[in-house]
Amino acid sequence: MSIPETEVLSNLVARVFRIEDVTSEDPRKGFFLRYRGQLLDEDSASLYDRLADSLIPYNVIPLFMIEDGRQVIYLAPKPAEPKKDKISTNIILFVLTVFSVLLAGAQPEGPFPADLGGQMLMLLKSILSGWPFAVSLLGILLAHEFGHYFMSRYHKTPATLPYFIPLPPPIGLFGTMGAAIIMRGIPKNKRILFDIGVAGPIAGLVVAIPVLFLGLSLSTLGTIDPTPGGFLEGNSLLYLFAKFVTFGKLLPSPVEPQGILYWLKFFFTGQPVPFGGMDVFIHPVAFAGWAGLLVTALNLIPAGTLDGGHVIYGLFGNNARKAFPFIVGALIVAGIFWNGWWLWALILYWLGRVNAEPLDQITTLDPPRRLLGFAMIIVFFLVLTPVPFVLFAQ
Repeated sequence: MSIPETEVLSNLVARVFRIEDVTSEDPRKGFFLRYRGQLLDEDSASLYDRLADSLIPYNVIPLFMIEDGRQVIYLAPKPAEPKKDKISTNIILFVLTVFSVLLAGAQPEGPFPADLGGQMLMLLKSILSGWPFAVSLLGILLAHEFGHYFMSRYHKTPATLPYFIPLPPPIGLFGTMGAAIIMRGIPKNKRILFDIGVAGPIAGLVVAIPVLFLGLSLSTLGTIDPTPGGFLEGNSLLYLFAKFVTFGKLLPSPVEPQGILYWLKFFFTGQPVPFGGMDVFIHPVAFAGWAGLLVTALNLIPAGTLDGGHVIYGLFGNNARKAFPFIVGALIVAGIFWNGWWLWALILYWLGRVNAEPLDQITTLDPPRRLLGFAMIIVFFLVLTPVPFVLFAQ
């Protein structure tokens, strides 16, 4: 590319920034000029917009950063416009996921065959009976992903349509590993990154909570039978509350009344299983709502490029990275009681070491967004399920 004269660009930068020194850099580093100094106004978001607009004719974008406590502006070549994605892949994956989730929610009648082939054939014959679970779960996941997508569109940040990931039974209990959108552009500032991050969990919960209460109203209570290969779905505080509102008691309820220490131990370890006690015989719609809470909790883990990572990065900036070792350590400890957390620790080691960074890293969250950010941290603890599944011995 042809780089404009430094003097021309410096005059534009000087309209928003008191320049103390200028350094030319090799464009192969990703930028070609660095300015250190101080913004002329506290409204850094507006100053960024003014500078970015003035640089459009030169195909240059500004980067606002803080380095060693000083404000810095980098000028970089404007990246090429992202190519339009073909939606055929999105459609094919979604259709496969619908089929897979229908299988996962199927309610076959009669004794279940012992062999895998017979089980799959029985599920296929009863696949249409899985529609209440499929509609409920896919509605939650669609709301979550399109929350991200439409917020990205609102803020003019390029993003793909959702990519759904089918995972049919017996491998996948829910029939899917969820879905994801991919940002094709860099968010302008922390406020926009934050908005995109929180839009998914909020939209998902708006659907998941009514689905959960509807499903619980369709569920019944029964005795916990130690059938080999059976399981109990784990409790989050919100799920525990929803069952209490619906049935008037804390569930699962042990045979003999227990004190707070029992409930704390069971909540965090899943032990001891209260065989002979009462629990919800969960309706497929309620199971989808419970799964929606679990998916929200996983996405709100405060690390890396997860939704929760965007939240704490918006709140605390680069200081959020200091929490990463403690989060991974907590997952490793939690894996003693549910070994699925060890897999998540590995996933976070891959995804969690890097935060998505906006073009303007100087602009901070405004008070309403900060309040919402702390509220989302509370939501994370309300939907967190320390032991998602309590498996019975084979």
